[in-house]
Amino acid sequence: MTDQEFMEHMKRSPEECMKAIFDEYCNYVYIIAATKLRNCGTTEDIEECVSDVFTEVFRKKDDLGDREGDLKGFIGVIARCRAIDMYRKLSAKAYKTISSDDEGIMELSSGENISESVEMSERNSIIFNKIKELGEPDTSIIVKQYYYNMTVSEIGRVLSMTAAAVQKRSIRAREKLKKMLSEAGINY
Repeated sequence: MTDQEFMEHMKRSPEECMKAIFDEYCNYVYIIAATKLRNCGTTEDIEECVSDVFTEVFRKKDDLGDREGDLKGFIGVIARCRAIDMYRKLSAKAYKTISSDDEGIMELSSGENISESVEMSERNSIIFNKIKELGEPDTSIIVKQYYYNMTVSEIGRVLSMTAAAVQKRSIRAREKLKKMLSEAGINY
């Protein structure tokens, strides 16, 4: 619907004009809302957002006749603003603080212990940082060997080294890494 068609339709019947706007732009507004809310909202949240958008458009219908420009753009801006507002509202609910003093909360429904997961994550981070401190090509050799399960000959081809050279560097790098991890308090 062009702005000219909209203004003519609005003069004839404001109620039918609003229905026509809803029919024409409902899918457009729904896509905007769903795109913004897909990671944090339910279908009901998206539908509520769409309703809020058209409520605001209908409230501002008197302003629509005075404006010049694209009706679709006007509706799109309102849709994005409402979707962002809804996203913030839903995100705030999702990230409410929970007291860690409660023992029951320290275990997830899957049975995974949160404190153990955090410790494991921190340990893995330290290990990876120590691997990076080895320098090249030792870092690449260890990463390819233990993170990507590549063989010595595959690593040799990728790094343009002989398999024997990769093997020798791997042994030295592991010894050096073991010492670095021991100094950091991680023993294997």
